[in-house]
Amino acid sequence: MAVEAPHKTEAPSSSNPPAKVEELRKLMAAADGGRGVQAYIIPSEDTHMSEYAPSCDERRHFISGFTGSAGTAVVTTDAAALWTDGRYFLQAEQQLGPGWTLMRGGTPKCPEIQDWLASTLPEGARVGIDPFLHTVNGAKQLSTKLREAGKSLVPLLDGNLVDKVWGGQRPPPPDAPIRVHKIEHAGETVQAKLDRMRNDMKEKGAGTLLVTALDEVAWLLNLRGGDVSYNPVFLAYVLVHESSATLYVDPQKVGPEVQKHLDEARVTVKPYSDLLSAIKLLAGTAAEGHADAKAQATAKTGSKIWIDPGKVSYAITASARQAFEERTAGKASPRKRPRTDNGGTEAPQPTALDASILFVEKPSPIALAKAIKNKVEVEGMREAHLRDAVALCSLLSFLEKEIGGGRVMDEVEVDAELQARRHAQPGYIEPSFPTIAGAEGNGAIIHYRAQQGSCKKVDKDTLLLLDSGGQFDCGTTDVTRTMHFGTPSDHQKMCFTRVLQGHIGLDQAIFPEGTPGLALDTLARAPLWSLGLNYRHGTGHGVGAALNVHEGPHSISTRLWVTQPLMAGMIVSNEPGYYEDNAFGIRIENLLHIREANTPFKFGGQSYFGFERLTMIPLQRKMILTDVLSKKEVDWVNQYHQEVWEKVSPHLQHDAELLSWVKKNTEPL
Repeated sequence: MAVEAPHKTEAPSSSNPPAKVEELRKLMAAADGGRGVQAYIIPSEDTHMSEYAPSCDERRHFISGFTGSAGTAVVTTDAAALWTDGRYFLQAEQQLGPGWTLMRGGTPKCPEIQDWLASTLPEGARVGIDPFLHTVNGAKQLSTKLREAGKSLVPLLDGNLVDKVWGGQRPPPPDAPIRVHKIEHAGETVQAKLDRMRNDMKEKGAGTLLVTALDEVAWLLNLRGGDVSYNPVFLAYVLVHESSATLYVDPQKVGPEVQKHLDEARVTVKPYSDLLSAIKLLAGTAAEGHADAKAQATAKTGSKIWIDPGKVSYAITASARQAFEERTAGKASPRKRPRTDNGGTEAPQPTALDASILFVEKPSPIALAKAIKNKVEVEGMREAHLRDAVALCSLLSFLEKEIGGGRVMDEVEVDAELQARRHAQPGYIEPSFPTIAGAEGNGAIIHYRAQQGSCKKVDKDTLLLLDSGGQFDCGTTDVTRTMHFGTPSDHQKMCFTRVLQGHIGLDQAIFPEGTPGLALDTLARAPLWSLGLNYRHGTGHGVGAALNVHEGPHSISTRLWVTQPLMAGMIVSNEPGYYEDNAFGIRIENLLHIREANTPFKFGGQSYFGFERLTMIPLQRKMILTDVLSKKEVDWVNQYHQEVWEKVSPHLQHDAELLSWVKKNTEPL
């Protein structure tokens, strides 16, 4: 049984920090013209606040050794700490070296980073950040908390300190070519999407929309790239104006087909490094209008820049503020400011300028538009999951025959067999995330990644958790199955069955419009709760259509601040689990399409929604305790397996052996 671990794991006080941390501390002491900082924050994000960053921007990984996708490192003059969430506690314990403290974020006794800094650092301490790696909201909140405690936030203007430690070993920026995401998969033209955004801009009183999130850039322009592993995106910004749009990207990535595609949509291409100059020019123009009393109405509407303060970097808005104030005061053009090695101009300190004069600070309109898939995107997701089903059924049949027959493999070999089968499917591009093939105790590491030389063996006595996904030309998949190749224990079967009950409970939910995922999360946890069990991750995340496997703004989780209602057209995962540290992990994951439910009544005139299952892969029957399931739950399993057979079998007519395996594994309980 899993036991809640203490809120932090500390290395022995006598351990020596690694040389790279000591080098960082020397740079901290000399930072800001010799005034120094007593703490430096190293987030996971890049300048676009991406969940997964290009290798050249994996600063937190470089300085701490922790490879998880979520976490923030903080180095002070005498401490080094890493905050991460429950998905990564075991992984971080294994990867953090001497001198590091693991802070178990989200547990009752673990303070937030800003609170820890405010209470731990001495009076007058200065906390350094790279302003390009922190959002507007994040920097504001941190600054306020520090100021209340007698400390200060210091945006460092002369380059990222970790990059200086990294030096010549830092990987070069990515240079993968951009490709067109064809209209038969996108379902909507670029011009139509731009028109939708301009209508939103007009409604909110903005003359320009700044798009910084990489998946939003890709969706808006019907383009895909390869700058970030597993995510078909590319490093770029977009400025959408009332009658034009500009893509800021490395021009070398734009081939003739992409250039023609952009020309047809009347989108101009400019170098990636020109973005800040353009922002400062817009701010200067707004300042001129604001200074003229007769033009104040224009300054308050048409000159405003729409930014998402939860996604846009503090450096961008601070630069715009500085340009506005310099132009208002009659100073030199902001275009003459020096550049930093981040490819932009220096980020100034906070000012007293009222943000509403220059910005419309609201969530990006693209996030919700992207999350609500059109009919073509939904059909593409269905097709991608059928192709994926062929690959996964082939793999599971192979593993059952080989390992069940006595062969011993390892986790890396399992992944290799999986990738070979996905690559054989039409339209397959790459995995949608690193495969999680966790045998026994490794399955309890929620985002585990097998490595050659350290991975576990998989034999007939193994309980294996396999979480994987694929990027296809028409859609994105993400599926988890847990299987045993011999005889599972009664305890393992009980835990699996409780997870299955939670999965079924969420799958069958019918709910009124306006319902956030938070309201449904309990349905997936209740069967585990009844035994005093739980899991330390969300139940469901949004999924892009031939885009990032994780997307918002919706989710199904216990995060109280995520209030976005679930809406028709959204895709969301259903993945309850259970994990016993150093023993085993269990997770069952399908992707679901939210659609209107056919209810006999519409109370209050509201629509009611339910789920369409996209994932079509059998559940391992030997793991299910049928006497624990209700009749309704047994019927659900049988109906799901019948659906799998009906939809997948037509794609297997060429393979009699595999067809027979699917038939056997979809028979009624």
